[in-house]
Amino acid sequence: MCAGMFIAVLDIQIVASSLPDIGYALDIPYARLSWIQTGYLTAEVIAIPLTAWATRLLSLRFMFAAAAGGFTLASAACAASTGFTSLVAFRVVQGFCGGALIPAVFTSVFVLFPERAHTKAITLGGIFAMLAPTLGPIVGGYITDTFSWHWLFLINLAPGVAVTVLVPVLLRPGWGDGGRANWNLLRHMDMASLVLAALCLGSLEIVMTEGPRDWSDPLVLGLIPVCAATGVAWIHHSRRSIDPMVRLEMFRDVAFSVGCFYSFVLGAGLYGSIYLLPLFLGYVRHHSPFEIGTVMLVTGATQLVTAPIAAWLESRWDCRILAVFGYAMFGAGLVANGFATYETDFAGLFWPQILRGIGVMFCILPMTTLALEGQPSGRIADASALFNLMRNLGGAIGIAIVGTLLAVRPAGHAEHIVARLQAGDPDAARLVGLSTERFHNVPLGPVDDATKEFVRPLVERAAAVESFNDAYLVLGGLFVLAVLILPLLLWTSSRRAAATDAVRVP
Repeated sequence: MCAGMFIAVLDIQIVASSLPDIGYALDIPYARLSWIQTGYLTAEVIAIPLTAWATRLLSLRFMFAAAAGGFTLASAACAASTGFTSLVAFRVVQGFCGGALIPAVFTSVFVLFPERAHTKAITLGGIFAMLAPTLGPIVGGYITDTFSWHWLFLINLAPGVAVTVLVPVLLRPGWGDGGRANWNLLRHMDMASLVLAALCLGSLEIVMTEGPRDWSDPLVLGLIPVCAATGVAWIHHSRRSIDPMVRLEMFRDVAFSVGCFYSFVLGAGLYGSIYLLPLFLGYVRHHSPFEIGTVMLVTGATQLVTAPIAAWLESRWDCRILAVFGYAMFGAGLVANGFATYETDFAGLFWPQILRGIGVMFCILPMTTLALEGQPSGRIADASALFNLMRNLGGAIGIAIVGTLLAVRPAGHAEHIVARLQAGDPDAARLVGLSTERFHNVPLGPVDDATKEFVRPLVERAAAVESFNDAYLVLGGLFVLAVLILPLLLWTSSRRAAATDAVRVP
């Protein structure tokens, strides 16, 4: 099951690194390339909260097998696509099926294993979930440089078939499998909840994906009120429905809500940083996709080394202390990235990636335990779906925020840098990569056109770097806030500990 989740998450990143090649091969205009990703992500975020209902309908093993099989078939169809429309349509199917795999893995942790094995199972699932975005750029870069774009999808076929066949064979039927199939649910299917959830989450994902490119786009402006209206209607309907498809009443559990909030924060930092780093290395440092992937391997390697340590400590130390440490480390890694220059490369990015790689497992383990441990067995699938949905929504909103900063901030930074250069500021000269011989804090006076043309790309590069720094610092600030409001987590988890005896102390 972890392998199935891994290829679904990996598929997002490897395709993102090769969009230009796909566009060139299929004659897709640059402005429409983003829909290859938007279609996948939108379908994924709709599928995640519906996974609990699908699990009750089909049982865990057959739901997972159906989703893995659908993902595999859609991958083959994507590879055979001959144009924009067919590719996006099959990417939507891919995303919907792939989205169902993610929460199902974390559901299995709590329904297949005894409580004493939960930490190890969460650690294993977390490794697969976090490694996939990290390895995506290097895998996508290697495929792009070595093979054709078709192999971005064809590599899913062998593992997809294996997962589809093996999961229903290896998982025994019965409650350990998340319950037997209950086809009666089809007769009482809450279509209103399904439609409202799809409209709300789908429009939100499209707004968050397309908005940073142009917030005045009619599509974005039109979908914002749709998202708000359907979101309010969805909440109202779910409160009144006897058996809604998505059980939003789970958020009445304060401990679960706190765990979801921290999952949201982790998603914003994790996906935001994964979005920023390849852009910085490509746009500022002019690295190839494969070179970008080798730089980003530092985070993945650190996660692998840290995971068993985090699992060992989780069974011996108060999980609240581990959460403080994890979010503080991840936040420190983001803030450390906020002071880059145009010369920053592997060495300058090494320690920030180490900090984030150490922190991520200490973020996942305690928050997953807080949100899901002790939930009634019939609600585990619902809790897992909403918990994972919050991480994906955090990622979507985090990417939207940093994408907007990268689009808006460079102009202001460039204007400020030019003013400093004209004032003779030597620090500004160093910032853009100019010799400081003529800069002595004395106004330079008129500048000829040839000099302006020479300096303009240097200023634009420096302004872009400053905008990247702004984005990292904003994400880091979100983690600082998360650590500062930790007393709420301490109070909530203490109540949970008194009720369930789940929190362990040294």
